Amino acid sequence: MGSPEGRFHFAIDRGGTFTDVFAQCPGGHVRVLKLLSEDPANYADAPTEGIRRILEQEGGMPLPRDQPLDTSRIASIRMGTTVATNALLERRGERVALLVTRGFRDLLHIGTQAREDLFDLAVPMPELLYEEVLEVDERVVLYRGEPGAGMPVKGRTGDLLEVQRPVDLGALRGKLEGLLSRGIRSLAVVLMHSYTWTQHEQQVGALARELGFTHVSLSSEAMPMVRIVPRGHTACADAYLTPTIQRYVQGFRRGFQGQLKDVQVLFMRSDGGLVPMDTFSGSRAVLSGPAGGVVGYSATTYQLEGGQPVIGFDMGGTSTDVSRYAGEFEHVFEASTAGVTLQAPQLDINTVAAGGGSRLFFRSGLFVVGPESAGAHPGPACYRKGGPATVTDANLVLGRLLPASFPCIFGPGEDQPLSPEASRKALEAVATEVNSFLTNGPCPASPLSLEEVAMGFVRVANEAMCRPIRALTQARGHDPSAHVLACFGGAGGQHACAIARALGMDTVHIHRHSGLLSALGLALADVVHEAQEPCALSYTPETFVQLDQRLSRLEEQCVDALRAQGFSRSQISTESFLHLRYQGTDCALMVSAHQHPATARSPRAGDFGAAFVERYMREFGFVIPERPVVVDDVRVRGTGRSRLRLEDTPKVQTGPPRVDKMTQCYFEGGYQETPVYLLGELGYGHKLQGPCLIIDSNSTILVEPGCQAEVTETGDIRISVGAEAPSAVGTQVDPIQLSIFSHRFMSIADGPYPAAHRDCAVPDPALGADHCSPPAQVFWPDIGGITPGSMPPHSTSLQQEGAVFLSFKLVQGGVFQEEAVTEALRAPGKIPSCSGTRNLHDNLSDLRAQVAANQKGIQLVGELIGQYGLDVVQAYMGHIQANAELAVRDMLRTFGSSRQARGLSLEVSAEDHMDDGSPIRLHVQINPSQGSAVFDFSSTGPEVFGNLNAPRAITLSALIYCLRCLVGRDIPLNQGCLAPVRVVISRGSILDPSAEAAVVGGNVLTSQRVVDVILKAFGACAASQGCMNNVTLGNAHMGYYETVAGGTGAGPGWHGRSGVHSHMTNTRITDPEVLESRYPVILRRFELRPGSGGRGRFRGGDGVIRELLFREEALLSVLTERRAFQPYGLHGGEPGARGLNLLIRKDGRAVNLGGKTSVSVYPGDVFCLHTPGGGGYGDPEDPAPPPGSPPQPLAFPERGSVYDYRRAQEAV
Repeated sequence: MGSPEGRFHFAIDRGGTFTDVFAQCPGGHVRVLKLLSEDPANYADAPTEGIRRILEQEGGMPLPRDQPLDTSRIASIRMGTTVATNALLERRGERVALLVTRGFRDLLHIGTQAREDLFDLAVPMPELLYEEVLEVDERVVLYRGEPGAGMPVKGRTGDLLEVQRPVDLGALRGKLEGLLSRGIRSLAVVLMHSYTWTQHEQQVGALARELGFTHVSLSSEAMPMVRIVPRGHTACADAYLTPTIQRYVQGFRRGFQGQLKDVQVLFMRSDGGLVPMDTFSGSRAVLSGPAGGVVGYSATTYQLEGGQPVIGFDMGGTSTDVSRYAGEFEHVFEASTAGVTLQAPQLDINTVAAGGGSRLFFRSGLFVVGPESAGAHPGPACYRKGGPATVTDANLVLGRLLPASFPCIFGPGEDQPLSPEASRKALEAVATEVNSFLTNGPCPASPLSLEEVAMGFVRVANEAMCRPIRALTQARGHDPSAHVLACFGGAGGQHACAIARALGMDTVHIHRHSGLLSALGLALADVVHEAQEPCALSYTPETFVQLDQRLSRLEEQCVDALRAQGFSRSQISTESFLHLRYQGTDCALMVSAHQHPATARSPRAGDFGAAFVERYMREFGFVIPERPVVVDDVRVRGTGRSRLRLEDTPKVQTGPPRVDKMTQCYFEGGYQETPVYLLGELGYGHKLQGPCLIIDSNSTILVEPGCQAEVTETGDIRISVGAEAPSAVGTQVDPIQLSIFSHRFMSIADGPYPAAHRDCAVPDPALGADHCSPPAQVFWPDIGGITPGSMPPHSTSLQQEGAVFLSFKLVQGGVFQEEAVTEALRAPGKIPSCSGTRNLHDNLSDLRAQVAANQKGIQLVGELIGQYGLDVVQAYMGHIQANAELAVRDMLRTFGSSRQARGLSLEVSAEDHMDDGSPIRLHVQINPSQGSAVFDFSSTGPEVFGNLNAPRAITLSALIYCLRCLVGRDIPLNQGCLAPVRVVISRGSILDPSAEAAVVGGNVLTSQRVVDVILKAFGACAASQGCMNNVTLGNAHMGYYETVAGGTGAGPGWHGRSGVHSHMTNTRITDPEVLESRYPVILRRFELRPGSGGRGRFRGGDGVIRELLFREEALLSVLTERRAFQPYGLHGGEPGARGLNLLIRKDGRAVNLGGKTSVSVYPGDVFCLHTPGGGGYGDPEDPAPPPGSPPQPLAFPERGSVYDYRRAQEAV
């Protein structure tokens, strides 16, 4: 938008700690200002105060704080704010009630049923945003034309629907009045299939507004996409946050005359676009602050570096944000923030818990940085408030921060400078631990100086921050070395050179306003309006006309909305997107045809198919050319060009750069003389050789040895990163290098490449493999055998469970052995009553995906070998295993010593039973001096005729899982965990059966009982549900397999979690809307099972109730446990409830199916699954809590596509 002469344009980033103000003043010159976001003693609102100060400074006349500001000289205000983010993090939003379809009251509590942390026995989960739930009597299902079905109606997607039950508004009215009487004024309305049938939500919304609710978020409006769980979370977030935002906006308006009536006020959304103040909503505001920074570097660094792809690196006090820009914004459409999954367009900003305030630890031979943070209070040790050693302290000890360049705002009175002495003292305590380990540990070595320890922690912190950058580049088919590192934020300048070097980048770009880049980004942003609607079309020539019509209609909506805001058509551009996926998979990509113009065999809007295939291949390493492609959504993004023209003229050099002072900085090899320059005195053309420090009021930039900084024509700092002098890394273990290799190995293991995710449940990697030898794991919905889904409840031999692979060479001479693997997958069909695979096409596609993933992993390992040498990489693979061994030995020593101190035996034992009576018995002998133990299962029952037999590898996997849980912190998970342990299992027992024994139940059920027994022996917690509740459904043309959540066991200091998977599984469950759209079932009920958790001082978690109504004849198979023996309580806690499998026939007859059976089901039959609860902990009558877990240190919640992908890998 044009700049009216003589008026101000403000761009303001209101962050959690500071508010940055960027002002374009009359005449074009720029003023910048930084002030505290909260300073109630001096002003009520920081953005208003920032505007007041600049108007006062420019006008030369005082403007009283208690008077509304005159807006006649203000043309526009643009703002990014963390108001929504902070309300979400701190759970300080509006009181909200959830209105949901009857039968789904606990759906958002259960969510995907996967837990956040595989190894945390307390299963911490974020609290929900709503405080009450009302169930709405209504139901819409997909129309299938069954006898007796009503007339179909057409949804927005084009699908035919059946309205089985209209909304009962009369019954709802009284319930809503009750909510109002209890003070709740904000609602989230989330009804099944409302993404395509909006009428029911609209009726409920109209009634609620009529009754006086001040805010109503309809999920069909908040984000009209299939999948009720993320859409429901999004609607709840909108209802929770939007009133908070509106209150803030109203308060902001009151600070100005006329309440900003004639001023253009725009807010930044999470997607990087500006919207008018009145349309700024909670679910689109969570990344409002960070989004400005991405826009800032995309509009500056990307252009100034000639269009070279850019990695944004924003390092703050508690966390670091990384992102990527290569000519267009990279969006995600579902991401988690503060435990809430939002289904809305968001810039792909990845936050990792590594910042200046990240704490430093030495644990079992590893240098560890974070995720715990010192926070703002007490802050790092150097803040003089008794804080711990942090990354900031390490930089201060190394001379990379100068106390004189910081204001005197530290200490209890907030009037003292930074304290290098406090940093040294805190780090000396850690260094003492390091050197004790080095001199007395398993591989004695020379002690390290304080500076070497500090340098080690900085190097490890750098590697932690490189990990998400590698995931955004290498893991998605991009070369990190081809990128420029755009550094901003207060702490990033100290680490930028080292991170660029580690990633092979040769350029770091630091904008002259890097400390205010988010505010600058707001000035450079455009106004955006988006339109999106769900779709259910296939991507074929027959549908291209319909797709073009839909896109044209959405484009018209965007253009009209932007014109209404004052933009001319010439200022408006639009971009079309299709949300595409391969049929039968869940991995959809939102693709633009921006670089793929239309062809004769594409829609007129562009060749979306080519764009999809190209991106799929780049990100995942394979394509499925024979598979149909489905369109889930159509979307148009309209942009009104409105960025301000900045005429901020940087300073020109007037001679050589002036050295402000000389200091000593520590680098590899020792201290070096380091000149210090003031950024404000540098001008265009100045070149500075590293090492040197460049300081301004907001940040310190470290130019490392071998690097050169220069001031560009625009006044920015460009650093040319020289190659690092090769340092010899030997095969002898070095704790710093070990920590770095740990991150590098995990970067490779994090991996890029999700395979084509299906609706089947996939066992957790801890289980080893189904029908394979560990560690290879390939699990499909069907590989043949006696039942569809290959999870037969009554198998008695391995061959009845499907294809068997023993050391099968899948790729030979670079050729995929399709013929041989096809033969193996069809082989079960030669066995009487068995079938070969029922889904060969998917089996082969998934195997090719696995091969592609392995190829990518091989490439990354090869790069590591190229950097360090094969001998060093192999040596550190061994050292990583030794480190895991050390962590387990430390845990066993602590456990044994604790028992000795209490006069208890060093022998512990436990016993539990499978439902058939087979005992699982464990006797453990602890040796605290060696940190070792013998785990003796020799008294366990014999191999069984059924399929509960668990191969020895399964028992070892369960033991590794338990040892990791008992260690209680993040360690490398590998075979080294078992080195301190001798495992005794009798051949021919249920835990080491014969080679022909059936094992499918052992993999998914007996493994859970092994975990129960181990944790019981150590007294760690009560039993969890002890079952995966395997349910398989199939007929001639479809197969479906799911595992279902239950309750977890309580423990010392925590209640069990309800409705979540536990221990040896973490599978996500298919979203109810996807389930009903793809399979002939109706999910009638999915909610918690109240009272099924065991009573105790800490109660066990509740199981769930899940009811499936069948719409076709099929074979139902259930493979479950804990139907006879209850999950145990501990230390006086009561056991959890048993599970129950009921089949309710269409005529109303109810039959208990027992724990394991296959049965034919018919249209109208209902399967009702009641899953077990968890056991209680402690006497329920005891008012005094047993010794609890210590409070958890502050850790910043991670977010972004890298974090969500890692979670998905743990919850496949």
